[in-house]
Amino acid sequence: MKYRVGVAQFQPNLFEVDENLNKMNQLLKGIKADLVVFPELATSGYVFGSKEEVRSVAEDAYTGKTALLFSRLAKANNCSYVVGFVELNDDKLYNSSMLINPDGKIFVYRKTHLFYEEKLFFEPGNSGFNVFEAKDGVKVGLMICFDWIFPEAARTLALKGAQIITHSANLVLPWCQQAMITRSLENRIFSITSNRTGEEINGDKKQFFTGMSQILTTKGEIIHRMNQTEESIYITEIDPTLADDKTITEYNDAFGDRRLDFYK
Repeated sequence: MKYRVGVAQFQPNLFEVDENLNKMNQLLKGIKADLVVFPELATSGYVFGSKEEVRSVAEDAYTGKTALLFSRLAKANNCSYVVGFVELNDDKLYNSSMLINPDGKIFVYRKTHLFYEEKLFFEPGNSGFNVFEAKDGVKVGLMICFDWIFPEAARTLALKGAQIITHSANLVLPWCQQAMITRSLENRIFSITSNRTGEEINGDKKQFFTGMSQILTTKGEIIHRMNQTEESIYITEIDPTLADDKTITEYNDAFGDRRLDFYK
């Protein structure tokens, strides 16, 4: 099965939702793909100083500006998109990602493992780890940033049948890109880590983001890794059905050989 997947990397501007949506729209000009992944909190920026600031850029997952724009783009471009945004639901704020499909369906994941000061501003995600169908029925599991450090996250998605992990991120620690090689390898699954780039300053708060967005094979091979600063979308062709095969050798299966009685 031929499937064109893309990873986007760019620098959002803090609090500028309209500007960030326009920037993503411009990056997508001329891009032909089946699935494209954007960073965590791509619409809002990341370095918040208060809940009031977070609330000022929050939106409904199904009726907000992000959903409206990407629903239109998904239909027009016949492509599925994964986009990180600030979700407002029942007056609660979540660090979320949405999967938007050409048929208009929207699926939402809320970040399970909050990192650093995110715990001051967001509710812990309550969606759980779920696998959704993207364009052409390809099975996609969503993770966000710090979820990478917990192997149970990727393993849960893989056990539920995900062929691709879409991993939207705002990475500031130096280890994730290498660790995701192991996540892909141990689960025999494709992964797309879309990280933002640049430095963001808000008052006395400052963060530098590591870029190096990447697409990995089911054996943990790097198809492509961006540098720390570029702003672009990289497209490659994969066969998602390769992730259905967990064979390591003729005698070994990555999932079939697990001995659950010893994993307590």
